[in-house]
Amino acid sequence: MLEVADGQTRRLTWPTTRLAVAHPPGLGRDIVLLHGIEPNMRWRGFCRDLVDGFTKLGVEMVILTGALLADSPHTRPVPVTIAASDEKLAVALQIDPVDYQGPTGIVNVLQDACSAASIPSVSLWAAVPHYVAQPPSPKATLALLRGIEDILDAPMPLGDLPDEARAWERGVDELAEQDAEVAEYVRALEEAKDATDLPEASGDAIAREFERYLRRRGEHGGTR
Repeated sequence: MLEVADGQTRRLTWPTTRLAVAHPPGLGRDIVLLHGIEPNMRWRGFCRDLVDGFTKLGVEMVILTGALLADSPHTRPVPVTIAASDEKLAVALQIDPVDYQGPTGIVNVLQDACSAASIPSVSLWAAVPHYVAQPPSPKATLALLRGIEDILDAPMPLGDLPDEARAWERGVDELAEQDAEVAEYVRALEEAKDATDLPEASGDAIAREFERYLRRRGEHGGTR
């Protein structure tokens, strides 16, 4: 990124990948945060360097997040697909098996590198509506953080993200209302999604949501 002011170059910043360590209160373990831009080349070397860093830090499990475009209505909860590196971890985290064959990105390449180094890993993929593909998508980010909460069994600091997610959805509502074809398409997606999700409106899904509610209530000091 280049910054020019008054006709003079002030700053040239190169993209990089950063590792940081967080100490969440009450979690009982540290969390290593990885933030960077998907590289355009040398993926194997990039992943090898990261895995070396994970090994030196004694990382016990890697959680990776990503997003993909899908036929998902913006008015419904963002679907999050979870894939574990091995069957034992999938059973422990109560993750349903996932079948996929096709193109991939750095998230799955890094997950494969973790598996080769015997580091357990989980990847979470949020399905973002393809008709609002322009990032950021606060609602998708919130869904991914909810998934991480379930895996870590601990609340995450969300800040203003829930409000931003609601504002994002209202903004997309307004855009859809301005185009009759888009509005009709969204309604069709809603009907298809609702018909598919009806069996999931009970049992494990409700239990997970209730557990998440109790965690967040405990984070904010219980009842008021």
